[in-house]
Amino acid sequence: MSKQMRDRIVLVLNRIPVNVAVIGLCMIWLIPTLGLFVTSFRPQEAVTKSGWWTALSSTEADSTAYDQSCAGCHGADLKGVDGVDLSDSALITDQFKGNARRVQLIFRGELENGDPHVPEDMEPSDPAQAATEILAYLEAQTGAGTERFTLNNYEDVLVGYDARGGTYEEACDTEGPTGTRSCEFWKDATRQGAIFRGVLNSFAVSIPATLLPILFAGFAAYAFAWLDFSGRKVLFTILVGLQIVPLQMTLVPIFRLYAQLGLNGSFLGVWLFHTGFGLPYAIYLMRNFIATLPRDLFESAYLDGAGHFQVFRKIVLPLALPAIAALGIFQFLWVWNDLLVALIFLGNKAPVLTYQLSQLVDSLGGGWHRMTAAAFISMAVPVIVFLAFQRFFVRGLLAGSVKG
Repeated sequence: MSKQMRDRIVLVLNRIPVNVAVIGLCMIWLIPTLGLFVTSFRPQEAVTKSGWWTALSSTEADSTAYDQSCAGCHGADLKGVDGVDLSDSALITDQFKGNARRVQLIFRGELENGDPHVPEDMEPSDPAQAATEILAYLEAQTGAGTERFTLNNYEDVLVGYDARGGTYEEACDTEGPTGTRSCEFWKDATRQGAIFRGVLNSFAVSIPATLLPILFAGFAAYAFAWLDFSGRKVLFTILVGLQIVPLQMTLVPIFRLYAQLGLNGSFLGVWLFHTGFGLPYAIYLMRNFIATLPRDLFESAYLDGAGHFQVFRKIVLPLALPAIAALGIFQFLWVWNDLLVALIFLGNKAPVLTYQLSQLVDSLGGGWHRMTAAAFISMAVPVIVFLAFQRFFVRGLLAGSVKG
């Protein structure tokens, strides 16, 4: 074996542990995410009956349990008993409701004349398992089974429908409009308390709270990078140190200040808070990037008579797009996913998406199938933002790390 071949084999073998580790980490993240994604499209009945990994498996039901315990009386065509037509999907839906426990109680009950429903010689060794299999078989035969996938979870969370054991669509079909439900989708979705309204409130908070720090940080970063003024290094050192100040220690004094200024419960108060705490890192990142721009560009612009604002607008902003994009992604994700600040300064007056998500699951864990749908609604916007600016992300993230 040649030396070149040995070196190539060694190189491949050395890469195996790294590749295995990367694949393992990806699977750790992807499998739970895939499970949540699949669950978000499954009806509540299916979620309670089986795991998400069964969603794509075959739903063909085995007739063994039915043939053993039921076919002797009800017949192979499900019509062997007068007045009990098991081929009627409405009977299965209304009487059994997809509940194997109810089937088991019927299975072990008595007839009107006092005889056992299932003769002793036909009783299975595991009635509970047989009841589940019989119910699945009847649902498959009558078409009354639970749907595999549905959009009802997304519809329910968008309109803020949180009743247990039903859906918004079913409630509108059976009960019609009520005091808090008009059964007009977009009208219900934009009412106070609906998740879609929370999405709109999150946009109202996140967009200004992202643009304002970028705007102010751009001006400050230009000054720290290219203007020579007294105390510049001291101020920049203090600015870097402010990044470690936890925002929790300022919530009470700022809340009291906002109460005096009438800013509690307003979007302006939240914008100012996020802007103030976003500025230290924003200025640090922007300054490091702007400081690496070629000095010749600025000197040429100054010699041509350009002022600082013209240089900033025509030279700095176009060249600083990578840093602006990276900063925009970080700031937007932080504000979009924030619960603490929005909870304290907005609360239920203008509830944002994260606040709405925290109200979806009750103390007993009910309604978590809707939480999966709401989680992906919450994830959609940050993913779109990241994909839109990802080509700038790495360049902006490494801003100032290499002296050019």
